[in-house]
Amino acid sequence: MTKLSVNINKIATLRNSRGGDVPNVVQVAKDVQKFGGQGITVHPRPDERHIRYQDVFDLRPVVYTEFNIEGNPIKQFIDLVLKAQPEQVTLVPDAEDAITSNAGWDTIKNRDFLKEVISEFKRNNIRTSIFVDPVPKMIEGAVETGTDRIELYTEEYASQFAKGNKEAVRPYVECAELANKLGLGINAGHDLSLENIEFFKRSISGLLEVSIGHALIAESIYLGLENVIQRYLKLLKDS
Repeated sequence: MTKLSVNINKIATLRNSRGGDVPNVVQVAKDVQKFGGQGITVHPRPDERHIRYQDVFDLRPVVYTEFNIEGNPIKQFIDLVLKAQPEQVTLVPDAEDAITSNAGWDTIKNRDFLKEVISEFKRNNIRTSIFVDPVPKMIEGAVETGTDRIELYTEEYASQFAKGNKEAVRPYVECAELANKLGLGINAGHDLSLENIEFFKRSISGLLEVSIGHALIAESIYLGLENVIQRYLKLLKDS
């Protein structure tokens, strides 16, 4: 079964919009796990506009499934991850002012930098994943960095699927086949939803984990968090 890691950034965004501590991100993480979620993802940014660095330390003791911390590996982020010791770190090349992640790594141009950062995490027994576009040469470049996994950036798939273009999954299928051949684990994320996740899951061989936040939280407003998590788990089951 493909694991579901729930990104709770949007919970923090809602909390921060009014100040105070409602909704409480730690309680939501507990509930996500109680409802069957197999991981918690957070993506702290330098301006702390949603998840704050302190949230990471508050969450660490209560996440008993898998803690995945995403972010651009600037020094502040690297230090945070090394202190928090999550099960997985996902490296994302987003600019400090980016609204959301919008591109994968150029694994060829940034090979030496990524290799150095990844080796530090691996020395600390933290599994690494790097965010990549579905481009074969970027998958090949990822191997050279020493990463354990890649996370396929799925925004283009989601956008095209919504228009009825199921062929948009083809580059992801090809890159997944290449990653499997090269011994890289495969994660995926960005704009995956109840509408498009099943087709993606069926198409991608060896899909280990998906990280879903914005759509899942939005769907939960109408359908309820427990119900939505259960729906995702059903769609992610191996047939």
